[in-house]
Formats: sequence, structure tokens, C-alpha cells
Amino acid sequence: MTFRDKVKYEYFEWLYDLVCKRYSEVTSFRELLRHLHDTEFIFTIPRDVNRAEDGINLRYRFSCDKAGFEEMYLKGPCSVLEMMVALAIRCEIDIMDEPQIGDRTSQWFWGMIVNLGLGSMSDDRYDEAYVTDVLERFLHRDYEADGRGGLFRIRNTDRDLRSVEIWYQLCWYLDSIT
Repeated sequence: MTFRDKVKYEYFEWLYDLVCKRYSEVTSFRELLRHLHDTEFIFTIPRDVNRAEDGINLRYRFSCDKAGFEEMYLKGPCSVLEMMVALAIRCEIDIMDEPQIGDRTSQWFWGMIVNLGLGSMSDDRYDEAYVTDVLERFLHRDYEADGRGGLFRIRNTDRDLRSVEIWYQLCWYLDSIT
């Protein structure tokens, strides 16, 4: 294994641990998260570039957390996994932080996974073709107007979430559940 491959492996493990700590002992979702990590986050709403930048910035955070692993070995576009993990972190830290409750980053992440329709895709039930179809639908915003099949669903909304940047979808979703 080259050093570059070792860094990529460690980075994936680091991302996985950020959102799977409480689930990893019982059920593995490595296949699903690997697929998310191997899929480039593409966007059609210009301001969603911010979500891609947040995802790419996780590489710097990783290099700070793991001494000796330089982010320069993690070049390339943002993956869907990076974008979703970064969004879950931003949701927890910037909006929903409640120290008495504890860190809910994984809760926000898995909420997005479930709304995408991927919650059942543990390693023993993993269906690559299905995951590919779901991600294509999400990336091309071919989901329901209320967000069903995307990252966030807002029941009884009069807004078409397919034409709204992901950050606003998140904020409106949080408003709808609090």
C-alpha cells in the first residue's frame, strides 16, 4: 500500500467514524459510505458550491486530527459523503448545538440517509444498482417537490425544494421539526 493509499484509507475510516460510531459495532454500512465517497458531489444550484467547499475542508480537519497525514494526498472534487458529513457537522455546531443533549452529528447524517431511501443499505443488504439510482436522482434533483428522496423532506410545504440550495433546505427542515 502506497502512502497516498494509506492516507485515503485513513481518511475514509475517519469519515466513517464521525457518523457511524454508535452503529458500527452492531451493523456495518461501509459499502454504502464507500459508494457515497466514490461518488462526486455535483450541483446545479450555484450556491451549493458552499456545500462542496465544506466537504473539501474536512480534509484539512482530518490532517489536523491525524498528525502525519497531509491533506495534499486527498485531491479531487468533493464526494457526496464529504458533503453530507460536513453538512451534518455544520448543522450540529452552527445551528442545533445543545451541550446538555450531546453531539447529534450522526443523527443529522442518518436522517439524510433515511430520507434519501438508503437507511436499509447495511453491508448485508447492500444493493449497488439501487444506491447508484438513488444518488443519480438526488444529484440531478429528480426527487419530490417536498424533498422526499432528497436530503430533507418538509411535509405540507408550498416550496419546491428541488430549486432551493441545500443550506436553505436544511434550515427550513429544522424549522419544520422544532
